[in-house]
Amino acid sequence: MKFDWLWAQSDKIFNLLLWHLYLSVTPILIGLLLAIPAGWLVCSMPRVKGVILNLFGLLYTIPSLALFVLLPPLLNTQILDPINVVVALTIYSFALLVRTVCDGLDSVPTDTRQSAFALGYKPVHQFFQVDLPLAVPVIGSGMRVAVVSNVSIVSVAALIGAPQLGSLFTQGFQLQFLTPIIAGIVLCIALAFILDCVVVAVTRSLSRWQPARG
Repeated sequence: MKFDWLWAQSDKIFNLLLWHLYLSVTPILIGLLLAIPAGWLVCSMPRVKGVILNLFGLLYTIPSLALFVLLPPLLNTQILDPINVVVALTIYSFALLVRTVCDGLDSVPTDTRQSAFALGYKPVHQFFQVDLPLAVPVIGSGMRVAVVSNVSIVSVAALIGAPQLGSLFTQGFQLQFLTPIIAGIVLCIALAFILDCVVVAVTRSLSRWQPARG
């Protein structure tokens, strides 16, 4: 690697890293906010739950590049607008996290729910004060998968010109220069690792009711 090139391009690379962080995390947060009520609603319909989850799963099979290209005319945006990437990844995150939320709610013991009902908890209060806190560990596991997937998928948006670390891949390919490609790979891995650690830390802080391990 040519470190003089990295130093000369450090401001640009840092800016691409911030864009990559924004485009990776924002869809996860929006997707989670949408997936929590949607997952609760799906779990309340056990007869059609499997069908609905399978339909949501189909959203995740849409090729990301095709979605990046199809969204601008639907949203009336420009092809280079970062909002296209945010919307596309929000769809993926939502599709993945709805199933995760359902799995988390299904992991809540039946006797715990019966006890909450016996204590007079109304459905909404039981969801936010009992079911959702107990589902946090499972939801956190799904969040880890979604975060790492987003960091990877965001790179594909470089093919439509969206600013993020994937731009280093296209630049290196066009210049036949390995340094930006290697830098992009290292930074993507580092970003995925850091975000994964953040999700783990937040999950543990919200799951202090669990017995300590080891």
